[in-house]
Amino acid sequence: MKHYPKPPFPEQTQELPGTFQVMDPKPDHGETSWQGKGRLEGLVALVTGGDSGIGRAVSIAYAREGADVAIAYLNEDQDARDTARLIEEAGRRCLLIPGDLGSAEHCRNVIERTVEQFGRIDVLVNNAAHQMKFDSIAEISDEEWRRTFSVNIDAMFYLIKAALPNMPSGSSIINTASINSDKPNPELLAYATTKGAIQNFTMGLAQLLAEKGIRANAVAPGPVWTPLIPASFPAEDVAKFGQSYPMKRPAQPVELASAYVMLADPMSSYVSGATIAVTGGMPMI
Repeated sequence: MKHYPKPPFPEQTQELPGTFQVMDPKPDHGETSWQGKGRLEGLVALVTGGDSGIGRAVSIAYAREGADVAIAYLNEDQDARDTARLIEEAGRRCLLIPGDLGSAEHCRNVIERTVEQFGRIDVLVNNAAHQMKFDSIAEISDEEWRRTFSVNIDAMFYLIKAALPNMPSGSSIINTASINSDKPNPELLAYATTKGAIQNFTMGLAQLLAEKGIRANAVAPGPVWTPLIPASFPAEDVAKFGQSYPMKRPAQPVELASAYVMLADPMSSYVSGATIAVTGGMPMI
């Protein structure tokens, strides 16, 4: 097992949405470690938030497993271009689609551009998310509440609805939930609420799509060392991020990739309606 860094980390903050380029320590997305086995050979994947964090790790792994990858992201162009470079070095095609997934029109455009480029979508990973920490409900503005829902759960609905006519039988939808789905952090009230909604949405969706041969599952991460952390937490919280979990550290993004590969793999054809918890030993029931 690789020895990943444990807190305390250097105190650091960023502006949302953040970049992995200046994080200390820099996250491990599998750039040098993920070795593909051809499990997704010839498939087409769309990954939201694929420029950095979990989405970057998933995009790298998918490409090395044989998939072409479209990446939807907000405006982190440098991170996105670097992820595209790694996908293309793996011999796969990459499409970058910047823009705000809080817009229903843009979500539909993301699907249209992906299908226009690749002809279909075999794997849809809804991973992009927004979060901010607040000490009381009085501090959460109406705009902040609405923003969290529009990016975290509304976009998921718009993307899936538009994608389904272009997803053949055997396709897979993977939604990023959170340990907050089960153990809501009160200081992340808006975020935690959307993550509970994502888990419920995914379980219902799996039942709706079963007859179409399309699977829907969720991955529920615990703490993960991504740009969202220094961009949404105070520096003193970043310094001790993940230390309260049994492994005494946050996950590195690459440690999530195997769950997303397993759920996308056509061999997982009877896995639907599941939540895969990747929480470093913290129980999630």
